[in-house]
Amino acid sequence: MKLNSRAVHTGDRKRSELGWTPVTTPIHLSSGYIYNDMEELDRVFAKEIPGQSYSRYGNPTSDALEQLVNNLEGGAGALACSSGMAALHMAINTALIDRRRVVLAAKLLYGATLGLLMKVFEPAGVEVVFADFDDENDVAAAIAEHRPGAIVMETIVNPLLRVPALDRIAKMANDAKAPLIVDNTFATPMLIRPLEYGAAMSVHSLTKYLSGHGDVLGGAVVADAEYIEPLRNLSRTVGFTLGPFESYLAMRGIKTFPLRMERQCANACHIASWLANHPAVERVYFPADPKHPDADNIKRLLPVGIYGAMVSFEVKDADRAAIFRLMNALRLVVPATSLGDVHSMMLYPAMASHRELAPKHRERLGIRDNLVRLSVGIEAVEDIIADLDQALKA
Repeated sequence: MKLNSRAVHTGDRKRSELGWTPVTTPIHLSSGYIYNDMEELDRVFAKEIPGQSYSRYGNPTSDALEQLVNNLEGGAGALACSSGMAALHMAINTALIDRRRVVLAAKLLYGATLGLLMKVFEPAGVEVVFADFDDENDVAAAIAEHRPGAIVMETIVNPLLRVPALDRIAKMANDAKAPLIVDNTFATPMLIRPLEYGAAMSVHSLTKYLSGHGDVLGGAVVADAEYIEPLRNLSRTVGFTLGPFESYLAMRGIKTFPLRMERQCANACHIASWLANHPAVERVYFPADPKHPDADNIKRLLPVGIYGAMVSFEVKDADRAAIFRLMNALRLVVPATSLGDVHSMMLYPAMASHRELAPKHRERLGIRDNLVRLSVGIEAVEDIIADLDQALKA
């Protein structure tokens, strides 16, 4: 089946022993489960037969969500977590269980990911090394020098929308026997499925495009055959479990994810082209730009005509105060600290996603104080453009 059909049907309609079948996966709120006899429960605990025992280990609603997300990404299995950052934490810890405690990461990542690596993993004794993932030679040299136990990158990089050579980096990682962990939140399975290129794990913030309505905090890790059971075993101990109600909402959102994403991507293309010709805009960052520094990777890795729904741009001669005036002037676009919603949202990276980085560090990464990040929604594109225009002129 195509992605649109799988998003609607996967995980639902489990047949009941009573003969009826719910159209939608129910919300199973029980924390514990009983069986007809202890021998059957013993076999469930031993993983000899499928079944539920305790909701930190699994839940029927969350299991259905995991089946759905895994189907979209094409892995061996998935784990639903309490947030995207919890999912990334689980993925890195799983990768390092029996490997050198060295992580090679892209220099340019989501700010909270940088914080997780430097403020959580480094103090715990993990060596964290950064490389320029837009330079394959730099990645190869870092792998050869540091022999990492895991490698971390993003498919479409937050917030400058670079697109590293995932296929080639995955080959380097596999040659070095270092599991590659890819944050695929910006791209989603509609644009790219990292495991198909050799990644070990693909991570999502379910909060964003997959759920898509701003009402769920959750994350997911999709793993290959080597890592799915270690991931689940670690989860049983750590307990970064997503609750059944959040799992239900995430599944409900995913049913319309392909439709929303198609509209958002189309809107983003229109807006990026319009911004490129606006007198108040200094520079636009968007993968459809034929002059994009990663144009070859984009042509090779992304579907024709679909480039994601994020647009970043720099406002000409703007400082922090000018950016605040711009965002305060917005009437339709929401100045909020997230992305991937049905409504368009603008974020100021220097204040929000990359706030914890020193100004000089941000500058070195190319995140200037006049940069804003726009998550394009499903509204009429003319209305989004009209709001941006009046705010840029305010």
